[in-house]
Amino acid sequence: MNVNNVELECVCGITSKLPVNDLPEIAFAGKSNVGKSSLINSLINRKSLARTSSQPGKTRTINFYNIEKKLYFVDLPGYGYAGVSHETREKWGDMIENYLKTSKQLKAIFLLVDIRHEPSANDRLMYEFITASGFRPIVIATKSDKINRSQLQKQLSVVRKGLGADKETVTIPFSSQTKNGKEEIWEIIDSFIGM
Repeated sequence: MNVNNVELECVCGITSKLPVNDLPEIAFAGKSNVGKSSLINSLINRKSLARTSSQPGKTRTINFYNIEKKLYFVDLPGYGYAGVSHETREKWGDMIENYLKTSKQLKAIFLLVDIRHEPSANDRLMYEFITASGFRPIVIATKSDKINRSQLQKQLSVVRKGLGADKETVTIPFSSQTKNGKEEIWEIIDSFIGM
């Protein structure tokens, strides 16, 4: 998709009511500092519409980005950040759960995992939660520019195994630096929204 018009249309906090949209929604989940904002900015050809930060845990709301008045990118709060209270982390979890269970327009969920490391217990929990919610997550293995090409297949295997995902699970290496994987991700988005 050729993206020229993007608008941050709705920001939902812990007490906010989720919007009722009539456009398809594509959600992005992942732990803090995995590169969710960088991925979204890469996909929409912006430098900083989705706020990136050196401080993890920046996304504390569910953010709805209207893309070309054709679909929404839904940026879910990063999980697993130790710098906030247990109570706040639980509330973020409730927000995500509420969104996954109530959205009528959610078409696909991308789960972002750092390709350099074995998925954390939180990553695996999120993967299991997404599948239990009736979705088949598409796994984005971020920061692929940080490893040698010769390690790529091995690390993708580590990611799949760590999540408990089967071989059929679509797993895409992505780099916000080189934009490697961007076209493949857009092809998947287009297939879900019928473009």
